[in-house]
Amino acid sequence: MGNQVEKLTHLSYKEVPTADPTGVDRDDGPRIGVSYIFSNDDEDMEPQPPPQGSDGGGGGLPDGGDSPPLPPPQPYDPRLHEVECSVFYREECIYQKSFAPGSAALSTYTPENLLNKCRPGDLVEFVSQAQYPHWAVYVGNFQVVHLHRLEVSNSFLTDASQGRRGRVVNDLYRYKPLSPSAVVRNALAHVGAKERELSWRNSESFAAWCRYGKREFKIGGELRIGKQPYRLQIQLSAQRTHTLEFQSLEDLIMEKRRNDQIGRAAVLQELAMHLHPAEPDEGDCDAARTTPPPGRLPASGRREEDREAVVH
Repeated sequence: MGNQVEKLTHLSYKEVPTADPTGVDRDDGPRIGVSYIFSNDDEDMEPQPPPQGSDGGGGGLPDGGDSPPLPPPQPYDPRLHEVECSVFYREECIYQKSFAPGSAALSTYTPENLLNKCRPGDLVEFVSQAQYPHWAVYVGNFQVVHLHRLEVSNSFLTDASQGRRGRVVNDLYRYKPLSPSAVVRNALAHVGAKERELSWRNSESFAAWCRYGKREFKIGGELRIGKQPYRLQIQLSAQRTHTLEFQSLEDLIMEKRRNDQIGRAAVLQELAMHLHPAEPDEGDCDAARTTPPPGRLPASGRREEDREAVVH
């Protein structure tokens, strides 16, 4: 039933109650990032942006008037398009995407070059600007198993990439992985499953379940009651973060993937509008502040800059 119900509309950050960005956990009732109950974010079902070239439609003015030619598309740069973030279950960091200096883990490769880096059981992520990232499990013999258009398919890696650049992402999640043979067995066992037979809402959840075997990646794998135990910490700058709370890892993954699809600039713009509204309502100044005043300590007893350093 989960992925047969019409997808819920995502609320903007301004409309969504969030965790206090200073890290102070005030006991003022439940807060949640966003709930994607009974929704599906299959990336291939999402509308794609119109062509950006001057030819082929969508690139000129509606009235056919003169317009300056659009610049050629820029090479994909993860540091420009992707959002640095960490995921916490209570106090444990279970996922981290960081562009720290000297880190090459998120470098991308053409599908042909990526084949030389893959081993059976590896998680592969294909990325492109303005698209949901697409995850797959490499099973050997140049092939991957992936959730594509509401069906688990066995494809050649070059075909599954659809021309996108890719990378091996075994180290993003910090769970203990299963053996490579078990990962491959999990993936191949579900080839052909589709629609009502599926237990995952997107390619990332399916691939991660194959590698780690944790029920939290499945639809309904966790009860949505009580305090939100998951936190998505979005890196705004070197010293500033914003935190959203979720009742399930499944919901958090949906939001993280949405951020990747709309891109870093759009995420930062949304958060800027939420945290620093142009005309804040009276009494809302504290809610727009992302860091405490100088010298003020959060409730945890540490200065904000000390708390920020934990995520690196």
